Amino acid sequence: MRKETKNWIDSSDYDFKTAGHMFETGRYLYVIFMCHISIEKLMKSLVHEITGKLPPKTHDLIYLLKIADTDMPQTMRDFVGKLNAASVVTRYPEDLARIVAAYPEAVAREYLNNTKEILQWLKQRKSLLE
Repeated sequence: MRKETKNWIDSSDYDFKTAGHMFETGRYLYVIFMCHISIEKLMKSLVHEITGKLPPKTHDLIYLLKIADTDMPQTMRDFVGKLNAASVVTRYPEDLARIVAAYPEAVAREYLNNTKEILQWLKQRKSLLE
């Protein structure tokens, strides 16, 4: 495994732990944001390991998924699409009160659980195990 790939993985782990801390403190909007960035970084580790090149500077999870060319189950792909769409509104909320209300505790818990499952699945890809 390349040094840069390991760094992406470590950074993804750090961000996912941060998502958990944000959940514990009731900062649910940031749970969504950190879930997105943790998956983004792990996908970038996969892209880096597969291509041998630095991953593109993008936040688009769908694009990264295509580059990584994984056989991710459709239910996970659906969640990645949902998280990808949430990314813009959580990064740049036009109406903070409305967006905070859209992501209550139950929704944040769902995002956290689904993200954990996807991170575990991605880490089992052959190119990250070598």
